[in-house]
Amino acid sequence: MNSRQLVAETIRGRSPGRVPVYGWVSANLSEPIARAFGSVEAFEDHYEYDMAHLFGGPGPFDTAALDAIRASGTEVTPEVALQVPLLPVDRSGDYDDLRRQLRHHGEERGRFCYVQTPGIFECLNGLFSIEDHLMYMALYPDELLEVYRRQALWNREFADHVIDLGVDMVHVSDDWGAQRGLLFSPDDWRGMIYPTMKVVADRVRERGCFLSLHSDGDVRQVLDGIVELGFDVVHPFQESAGMPYSLYLEKYRDRFGILGGLCIQTVLGFGDYERVEREIRRVFSLLGGKRFMFCTTHYVQDHCSIDELVFAYDLAVRLARP
Repeated sequence: MNSRQLVAETIRGRSPGRVPVYGWVSANLSEPIARAFGSVEAFEDHYEYDMAHLFGGPGPFDTAALDAIRASGTEVTPEVALQVPLLPVDRSGDYDDLRRQLRHHGEERGRFCYVQTPGIFECLNGLFSIEDHLMYMALYPDELLEVYRRQALWNREFADHVIDLGVDMVHVSDDWGAQRGLLFSPDDWRGMIYPTMKVVADRVRERGCFLSLHSDGDVRQVLDGIVELGFDVVHPFQESAGMPYSLYLEKYRDRFGILGGLCIQTVLGFGDYERVEREIRRVFSLLGGKRFMFCTTHYVQDHCSIDELVFAYDLAVRLARP
């Protein structure tokens, strides 16, 4: 069984006797990793990563048109945002780097490959500031819903293209949570984000591809909706934001898998090796053998030393591959 098969079976709830291993490590630590291992790719090979998180393809927004609107002094409200053209999603050359990454990780190393795609809420914080975006939910709900609907159609076509490339999972990044609760009301989520996210989720499910969600923070109030949408994997199920694994085990263990387990907010990167070991062992004792893929809960921060990162992954690999 190669890594691609291992991850797929884990997501389906068929425990293969090993826990897949992955991590979001390169964004802030690429230089120290390269000094210690030669390259980030060598680090991934050293720990025989089972997954690959791929980025690429076209972006949705015509930034030149957006800059011109801002330069004119016009506030980018939802109504104005609808005047900002979305870029084509079907230009083959825009996907060349994704094809290269799929060859490297998927064909040459047999890893399970998932591609980052836009969400409904988070990606639009590039048009509006997050503060304005939340305000617009209250002031201009009808206009904002039209912005969401347009974005959903673009996202659906993007998902179709990456599925055609042969990815194993469409990964939607859409931060909805704060440290204690949602960034907006559950009613707003249900009325505005759920139906537009469903446009994409339904297509991915129709295509027979796995579907995953990244959302930071406390999303307990919409976990049932996440299940209804058909997400197969949730990253990270954030304990440090009040989401205990006991809730997952009691109610959701048969509904979706967890990608996560190594908290970068409270555990990794603080020089407390005993806590790192204690927490990794605790998470494996709770989730090992279930729909669990070991990963960091977000990007490892630059205050984490390479020695601590190596300590954590040496231990995780020993526990994951007995």
